[in-house]
Amino acid sequence: MDWDHLRFFWALVQAGTLVGAAKALGVEHTTVSRRIQALEKQLGATLFTREGSGYKLTDAGRQLQPRAEAMDQIARGIAPIAASQSSETPSGVVRIGVTEGFGTQVLAKHLALLAQRYPLLTIDLLAVPRMLQLSRREADIVISLDRPVRDTVVTSRLTEYRLYLYGQREYLARHPLITSTEGLASHRFVHYVDDQLFTKELQFLDSLSAPQRFSFRSTSILAQYTAVRTGAGLGVLPGFLADKDPLLQRVLPEHAQFTRTFWMSMPPELRSLPGIQVVWRFLQGTVQEQQALLMC
Repeated sequence: MDWDHLRFFWALVQAGTLVGAAKALGVEHTTVSRRIQALEKQLGATLFTREGSGYKLTDAGRQLQPRAEAMDQIARGIAPIAASQSSETPSGVVRIGVTEGFGTQVLAKHLALLAQRYPLLTIDLLAVPRMLQLSRREADIVISLDRPVRDTVVTSRLTEYRLYLYGQREYLARHPLITSTEGLASHRFVHYVDDQLFTKELQFLDSLSAPQRFSFRSTSILAQYTAVRTGAGLGVLPGFLADKDPLLQRVLPEHAQFTRTFWMSMPPELRSLPGIQVVWRFLQGTVQEQQALLMC
């Protein structure tokens, strides 16, 4: 169970309305509704009935009420301890959801150094080949290729980066020199699994030449990178990942060049937390320092 849901439950019990609970928590009323629905789903029980005057507890809700109240009292008891620490000291856990390649190859080292700088801060780097959802509280900060469409999240344009078509040097030496996109037709390709694409921003090859043969496909960009450097075929890879590999060479760099954008977002209710603020600003500063690598 996500225990944080109980905080929203208790706020609604006290306020009696979504608007009142949202005001007390400093969030949108839709966030309160979503959290209550999530809690009810986890418990398998309806906790409130909606009446003209507001939200009333069901029998299941009344059973949960004393437990939520006890947790609220515990939290209030902890508050003075937290207050005794500097309000500017980053602490707690900050979960960052990010694409696999960018997370492991660009951010991991820098975030590890940040964690050393703040001993009370724990950073969870969720570098996975899919987009994590803020609405499901899968992460506190999400870095995505698609700009968030929900106006209830705080969003910032983080950075652009470039990708190119690459081939292993020995593989390219065994084939005729590629001088145009038409010359790509005879080659095998490494790419994503089409029905597993989590964003259209990862569709590259159709703009070059529809591949006739795929030798290897994977949801993982690191697996694709390994396949290309092994000589399995041509593949589109981030420059920050492939350019440092002496086994790889760009193919048709003037034509097979792609630019994509990373967006960073977080729930508005987290923006005032010291740990979130520090990580957010750190990510912005880090990518600015890495522009030469990202836009090579």
